[in-house]
Amino acid sequence: MSPRSPDPARQSSPWSADPVTAAADIVGRVVLVDPAAAAVLSDLDGTLATIVTDPAAARPLPGVPSVLGRLARAVGVVGVISGRPAAFLAEHLAGAGDRVQLVGSYGLERVAGGVVRLDPAFEHWAPRVAEVTARARSEAPADVLVEAKPATVVLHWRAAPDREAWCQAAAERWARQTGLELVPARMAIELRPPIPADKGTAAASLAAGCRTVVFAGDDSGDLAAFDALDALAATGVSSVKVVVGAAETPPALLARADLVVPEPAIWLQILEHLADALEQAGRATIS
Repeated sequence: MSPRSPDPARQSSPWSADPVTAAADIVGRVVLVDPAAAAVLSDLDGTLATIVTDPAAARPLPGVPSVLGRLARAVGVVGVISGRPAAFLAEHLAGAGDRVQLVGSYGLERVAGGVVRLDPAFEHWAPRVAEVTARARSEAPADVLVEAKPATVVLHWRAAPDREAWCQAAAERWARQTGLELVPARMAIELRPPIPADKGTAAASLAAGCRTVVFAGDDSGDLAAFDALDALAATGVSSVKVVVGAAETPPALLARADLVVPEPAIWLQILEHLADALEQAGRATIS
């Protein structure tokens, strides 16, 4: 683990010798200043869930819904911003409760009142996404996984690393022909409509009005959220940009991190430490 913080003001007390507690302290020093005006945001895959070969088999780590629910009762905003379909998030994070904000498909979908709402701008692009999905299913080699989402389509080569070149070439060709844009991911590439909605716009929207914001991610799609945090920081908002994992993490994302943790299980532990601290502070205030 590499606990880093570029802001000396965050280091008002010595770090614990325990790296998990030390990392939780970095996050906590920002959030505990004013919990009601804090936003704690996170990606899902590779951040709150381990990366698996078949995306359909991925699940949040045990304990994730519980800790998100605990945090949502203690801070202003808690949200999961993911490339996953919003319906997937709603199903597998149901135990977190309604206070947790769920944004799927890189900002193109949101869960509101238990209902998944798709960006209205997608309607124009739906036929092209359907066309690429059909072509991918027809033309992709058998060992390439084609994942159709409500608003995008993904080519995965994790089970067949030698298919990377085919996937990249096919995705680039279809993008040129349809106007869809490419989003690189871990051993995958996604084609999505060029709608001005991404993890950055989602993070900025959820954190609007907050004094502090934390975002954790692991892949190129999270760079937009880091951009949003930097923009908020320029207005005086305190922020912590967290990268989870390192082996497959893009160097550009690592270079932007305030805090690097090695795996989702450690990020979960950090969130549990933060929830403990918030609950302890709440009890102290009541007493």
